[in-house]
Amino acid sequence: MTSENIKIQPRVDALDALRGLAILAMVLSSTVRYKILPTWMYHAQVPPPDHVFNKTLPGLTWVDLVFPTFLFAMGAAIPLALSRRLAQGWSMPKIVLQIFKRGAFLGAFAIILQHLRPNAIAAGMGNSVDADPNPTTWLLAIAGFVLLALMFGRLPIAWKLNRYQFLISLAGWIACFFLLSQIDYGEKGFSLNFSDPILISLANMAVFGSLIWLLTRSNWMLRLGFLVILLALQFASGSQGWVQVLWKFSPAPWIFQFYYLKYLFIVIPGTIAGDLILQQSRKEVIPLAAESKQITWSRSQLILILGSMLLLCVVLLVGLQARWTLETTLISAVIVIATQFLFTKSEHHADQTIKQFHQWGVYWLALGLCFEPFQTGIKKDPSTYSYYFVTTAIAFFLLIVLTILIDRLGHKCYLKLLIENGQNPMIAYVAFANLLWPILQLSGLEDWIIAHTETPILGVLKGVAYTLAIALFTQFCTRQKFFWKT
Repeated sequence: MTSENIKIQPRVDALDALRGLAILAMVLSSTVRYKILPTWMYHAQVPPPDHVFNKTLPGLTWVDLVFPTFLFAMGAAIPLALSRRLAQGWSMPKIVLQIFKRGAFLGAFAIILQHLRPNAIAAGMGNSVDADPNPTTWLLAIAGFVLLALMFGRLPIAWKLNRYQFLISLAGWIACFFLLSQIDYGEKGFSLNFSDPILISLANMAVFGSLIWLLTRSNWMLRLGFLVILLALQFASGSQGWVQVLWKFSPAPWIFQFYYLKYLFIVIPGTIAGDLILQQSRKEVIPLAAESKQITWSRSQLILILGSMLLLCVVLLVGLQARWTLETTLISAVIVIATQFLFTKSEHHADQTIKQFHQWGVYWLALGLCFEPFQTGIKKDPSTYSYYFVTTAIAFFLLIVLTILIDRLGHKCYLKLLIENGQNPMIAYVAFANLLWPILQLSGLEDWIIAHTETPILGVLKGVAYTLAIALFTQFCTRQKFFWKT
């Protein structure tokens, strides 16, 4: 594939909305009240009221979907980003260098952020993991947010400070290292091994997912073949031999372990979704006069497809959490078959892409449900094969829903909050613990809110209000063209 036949791909609103949905759901899951809500409002393996992790407890809740949905969106964005580089004439060595640079920045971000979290600062200053944050802790957390903004933020052109971008970033890095050197993290001190697990996983997936796409961008079978090899490595790593030695080896365990490669089971299917979006963008644009004569799905068909996908997601969440595995499989099969009749002949490019999303989603769902009895049921941690494949399927179905709403029904205006948060996810990811929460604590509002949200409904509303505040703040940054890039 040469750069001459690659069209530069603009942003895809449905994909941004999916990423925004994932990141805001992540914020919501961390801000709802503990102990007082039903089991399905938390990770399946950390149930109320004690929230003690139980690795033997199978199930799937909406909270368990958040991280794999974000991983899927990352995978789908890889073909779009790298094809843009190819279209701009970047050489392969330059692209590979950029991939490793992004992984390094994400890794640095993961380590620095974890050391700047309020609880980490409090534990270090108090020389105890149970130490409570104090006003100094909250101020340092806010300072950490500001420094991260300087380090990773890209200034808007309207601010007319772009010529100073490098100096501002450098000042942020220097100030951050100085701040970290002044915080006593106890006997362990500052440690490269102390990092945000979500971000360090994303760093690995950004590198390996991108490299695999580059190698297989014209061969899906070879790309899926990498998953078969990964599957073999995982099985063999449990037995003595060279595979086990390789699996446990890492030249830099603080940033890379073979353990992280398991998320390729989600990222690689995501790259296929990205390729499908690319294929749609490369098709010939139909003149307006001919577009009205296209054979397309009717509005009622689109709404029925949308409703079927949402229903399927609900059935999977309810059924797998309640452990009605046989019933869930049968009902899912009925919904899939019924939906298939809605995919009548269409000449609209977006309709064809939606149909392909559905086909791939059904494939991964079938694979995931077949794996469900294996490893004693679907679980997030230690993650099971059914977890990878079922959550991948649900991500495909959610992408269908958002594509229909935005691209086919024209409801983009109602989803701008999701789209603009999806364009700037790192701000949303950091802003609660290092900005909103410290502000609430320093102002005394947090204690008042906790005292008045002791019922389940108010406990949910608390999380929704906090999440909305973060979403609006991130949207404001996006509209000001202030992006955090890693």
